[in-house]
Amino acid sequence: MSDTGLKILIEYLRAASRYRHEFTLISGVFLVASIFLIFLGTGPLLILFFALAALIIFFVMVGKRRHSDLNNIKTTLKLIASREIDLSSELKLNEGLHDIQTELNAMTAKIRSDFIYLKKLEQMRREFLGNVSHELKTPIFAISGYLETLLNGAIRDERVNMHFLSKAYEHTGNLSNLLNDLIDISLIESGQMRMSFRYFNLRNAIQELVDEFSPSMVNSEIELIVHPIRKGLQIYSDKARFRQVMINLLQNAAKYTVQGTIEIIVAEDNQDCTIKVKDTGVGIAEDDLPRIFERFYRVDKARTRDVGGTGLGLAIVKHILEAHETKIEVESTYGQGSTFYFKLKK
Repeated sequence: MSDTGLKILIEYLRAASRYRHEFTLISGVFLVASIFLIFLGTGPLLILFFALAALIIFFVMVGKRRHSDLNNIKTTLKLIASREIDLSSELKLNEGLHDIQTELNAMTAKIRSDFIYLKKLEQMRREFLGNVSHELKTPIFAISGYLETLLNGAIRDERVNMHFLSKAYEHTGNLSNLLNDLIDISLIESGQMRMSFRYFNLRNAIQELVDEFSPSMVNSEIELIVHPIRKGLQIYSDKARFRQVMINLLQNAAKYTVQGTIEIIVAEDNQDCTIKVKDTGVGIAEDDLPRIFERFYRVDKARTRDVGGTGLGLAIVKHILEAHETKIEVESTYGQGSTFYFKLKK
């Protein structure tokens, strides 16, 4: 007999064992009745009649037991569906339904986990909508205020008109950045952002980033340092998304560094390379570390308002790197700076 056939036979025997009490009782009664009838000299027809009666009684008892078991299962399922049962406790079914009881307890554990997850998602959705509304209001109100002032006569005042127009234009840029980041978050989380993985030269890619990012730091007291990178080092990544990750990390470092350095460090091992962005900025408090990759979470809200930012940069970094099957890590000491780092295959 094959292993599958043996397993099926064992299951059948286990199922049949649920009715061993009924079978034992009826068999005992029939045996005693048969011995008594034989002792009285009764014919085989009467014994056969008692055998049929015993068989009918056995099936009635089995049917009753089966009906009770099914009702027990149906009642439990109804309680689960109506949430009138404590899903955190173990379910108890009739004796002999151990396998079904195990499966139902596994199912309720999954349902409980799904309920918790759905509640968390609902809370995140409410927070997200509230944050988006708040973030959109800031540039829209600012633009509206500057334009209203200009329309009320400031447009003819050469001392302020260009200043107000430039401020309005600056806020349109902030609004555009926020909408672009929201689109990116939506595409990533819905799985619609397509990745184009290929090998490219890491040293050249970082040099392009430095050439683009350096002009924004000309009037600051921050020095951007790139540590030596092996000339022929190739990494496997989506180049456009890698660039987006690095820009967000560099902008985040510059945002929280008044003066000092921002360093780009690359370390290799046999299969991967670790890319670090290290700054000497304000650092991150230990209580804030677990939440910094949440959407719209800001470590220093007052300073972030001064320097701008959508509050989505690190969340986008997290999602992009997860799509690369890696993750962003951070080490930080409050008041001394932070180091963000991640690994990519080479």
